[in-house]
Amino acid sequence: MSLFVVDASVAAKWCLPRTGETLVDEAFSLLKGYAAGEVQMIVPDLFWAELGNILWKATRQGRCSIAAAYAAITALEERSVPTVPSLTLLELALELANTFGRTVYDSLHLALAVQSKAELITADQRLASAVASHLPVKWLGAP
Repeated sequence: MSLFVVDASVAAKWCLPRTGETLVDEAFSLLKGYAAGEVQMIVPDLFWAELGNILWKATRQGRCSIAAAYAAITALEERSVPTVPSLTLLELALELANTFGRTVYDSLHLALAVQSKAELITADQRLASAVASHLPVKWLGAP
């Protein structure tokens, strides 16, 4: 069974209204696979703060209601996605950040993918393009 690290850019596709969002079908395909037990997912604990920030920003911009943001978080919590403490990933994340010129935030996801022998799935095309030839990363929109 495939193991994937997902970042908040993917989870945003699950939580925000479809209007104006790209790659929604691809994101939901991954979530459906997880719900069906066909794939496994894992996230660093930073994922939850990043997702919360995305939802906060969306409520401030009027893209979704506060109630919808809370409901989205609750729905994802109920999926029981295994979560790894960032502290256990920090040294490798810092090394990757320095090596590839990425933020430590992004590099925590990369470190988890490397450490767990998984593939990071991201909707951030710039991140995927920058490191995919060196690290196990796939852009959500890739074939």
